[in-house]
Amino acid sequence: MLTLGLSNLRTGLVHSLPLFRSKLGYSTNTVQSHSIRMEANNNTVPSIVVYVTVPNKESGKKLAESIVKEKLAACVNRVPGIESVYQWKGEIQTDSEELLIIKTRQSLLEALTEHVKANHEYDVPEVISLPINGGNLKYLEWIKESTRE
Repeated sequence: MLTLGLSNLRTGLVHSLPLFRSKLGYSTNTVQSHSIRMEANNNTVPSIVVYVTVPNKESGKKLAESIVKEKLAACVNRVPGIESVYQWKGEIQTDSEELLIIKTRQSLLEALTEHVKANHEYDVPEVISLPINGGNLKYLEWIKESTRE
């Protein structure tokens, strides 16, 4: 229901925006819409955020540094103090972990995944990616500049 509410709110705002602009004295022809979505730009590449969990601070630091050193990512945030609850081999497990939030090019996902698998303590490490659909253009350009092709 929350999604429907937000969807309806967005639709309502989009339809009422020209009226709002005219009440402020702006012509709908002179006011440009600022999009959150990433515009096509030769200085950026399709980018992703990748989540990887690690068992502790030491392995998180070591893995994060190796990822950046190999230019598989522009940046890795290490988030300590998460607790994961999951099923493994038929048993419910609860473990303290650290979450790595990795920003990289979409084209590097396969190489990043192989690097994580080769350098991780877990038999089946978490490597999941989400697309970056927009954001600070300068930051997105920096991701491109800081990673290998």
